[in-house]
Amino acid sequence: MNKEVQQAWRDKAKGIVKSEMALRNMGYAELAERLKLLGIDENPPNLSNKICRGAFGADFMLQVLTAIGCERVHLK
Repeated sequence: MNKEVQQAWRDKAKGIVKSEMALRNMGYAELAERLKLLGIDENPPNLSNKICRGAFGADFMLQVLTAIGCERVHLK
């Protein structure tokens, strides 16, 4: 996969996470607190960096979406 295609997919993943957070008016501090309840220790600056890069695994994306209470994801 070339870098442009890979970046496009990362941007899509980042957009999904950020838009779901925005819908819930949730910042990185609250996300860190909610992840901690799931046994995941992340601090707000690290969360911001990971999400802004969009370079994270499916496991992290599912953890974040679960923590924020997202039940459905629209891909279009």
